Amino acid sequence: MDQAAHIGREMTDDHREFLDFFADEFWSLRRVGFLLTGDWGEAEELAQEAMARTFAAWSRVRGYDRPAAFARRVLLNRHRSLLRRTIVEARHLLAHRTDERHEPTFSGDDLVLWQALRRLPARQRTALVLRYYLDLPEAEVARQLGVPVGTVKSLVHRGLHRLRERLGATYASERLTSNTEAEA
Repeated sequence: MDQAAHIGREMTDDHREFLDFFADEFWSLRRVGFLLTGDWGEAEELAQEAMARTFAAWSRVRGYDRPAAFARRVLLNRHRSLLRRTIVEARHLLAHRTDERHEPTFSGDDLVLWQALRRLPARQRTALVLRYYLDLPEAEVARQLGVPVGTVKSLVHRGLHRLRERLGATYASERLTSNTEAEA
């Protein structure tokens, strides 16, 4: 018996179901990771780790109403963990970094919004990405971030305030709303 046939027989329905889940959700997780980090390499690692941890718990997670929310939560938790662990290094790198990072191929208004979003503190940026890019309700954002709804409201309010200061009130509101509608 060749090895491929052996592997094929051993693949369970759980594995097939997870492969379908992976195919449906990986690129979405990667995009969220990019919006959180601004780096495609880090986004890829976050998405891979989220999928690996989701697979490890798949026998439990597959029964959830929204397994994608579990994977997204894993990605967010891992992102927060990395931020906490490397805060001193990040401050040093920010003070001495060059602009060698990959810049997305945005143009016009999207580039202006991206540059303003990158300047926000990580928690505000995360709250705005979850709230407006993923169009999650405040309660879900709070659950994903592990904070009270009031904290989410505060983070979103402060983040929008900073964006409005940089971009103008009408522009910031229109761009966030149009990006959410464009994704739908």
